[in-house]
Amino acid sequence: MEEVIRAEGHENVSAAHASTFEVTTDDYLTPAGDCILGIEADRAPADFDPEFVAACQRADATITAEFEVAGDDGTHRQTVTGRGDPDLTFDSDRSAVGRTSDYVDDRTILVGAEFAAEGFDQVLVAALADGADLTVTLTVERE
Repeated sequence: MEEVIRAEGHENVSAAHASTFEVTTDDYLTPAGDCILGIEADRAPADFDPEFVAACQRADATITAEFEVAGDDGTHRQTVTGRGDPDLTFDSDRSAVGRTSDYVDDRTILVGAEFAAEGFDQVLVAALADGADLTVTLTVERE
């Protein structure tokens, strides 16, 4: 099962956060938003299919987020894997957040991520800072 979010980069994308990454429906980004990789997302967790949400709420779920960035110098891809959690609600109508920790709130889409924003490839981050289009494909599987 998968869900797709389309967003765009912004000049303030820095990908410097050590424990989270985020895609938001907001149409702005300040330098303080160092976990945000994309803005103006066309969907938020509250829009996801209930079957997808239920699959992510299983403790044995593996959730993969593939980031595809179409920049002036070609397409860049990077994948982050984390896991599901029974406490995931997917209630946020604003932001989708991946976390390296086990913390869960209404924005959380996966926990135990392999890395956060600071772990993204700098070429991909530079393309986002230039305003490139971003597609995030979330896939859930059970072990």
